Amino acid sequence: MSSFEGMFAPPPAADDEAAMSEINTTPLVDVMLVLLIVFMITIPVITHTIPVELPKVRNEATKTAPENVNISVNKDGQIYWGQSMVPDTAALLERLKSAAVLKPQPEVHVRADQTTRYEYVGRVILTAQRAGIQKIGFITEPGPSGPVPR
Repeated sequence: MSSFEGMFAPPPAADDEAAMSEINTTPLVDVMLVLLIVFMITIPVITHTIPVELPKVRNEATKTAPENVNISVNKDGQIYWGQSMVPDTAALLERLKSAAVLKPQPEVHVRADQTTRYEYVGRVILTAQRAGIQKIGFITEPGPSGPVPR
């Protein structure tokens, strides 16, 4: 038999050519291991946060100094400077301008009725900003449980 006879041999039997019906799971396992490693590295970074001390909720009574300006707005939009009524925002602006030049500048505390429209309170805040007031605060009632203990 010559060396060329093997090249022209008859084809193998049908059993040898049967299609391979098994799934090659090696690439799947490789991808899953890579994902597992990635998740193991990133999960601790996501769950741990920077330790910070968050502020405690508390409601402290306002210390009213005689130099503070107390402005009240009722539900009809009428503005009061202390106990006296201010006719309009132009008069309020003039009074706030004279208070803004004092040293130290007084704080403006705004009290508004619960049913007062936001527009009325917004006008008072805008007028205080136009006058050059640096500190504006709101006076509110404590909640039903009162101040939270420290």
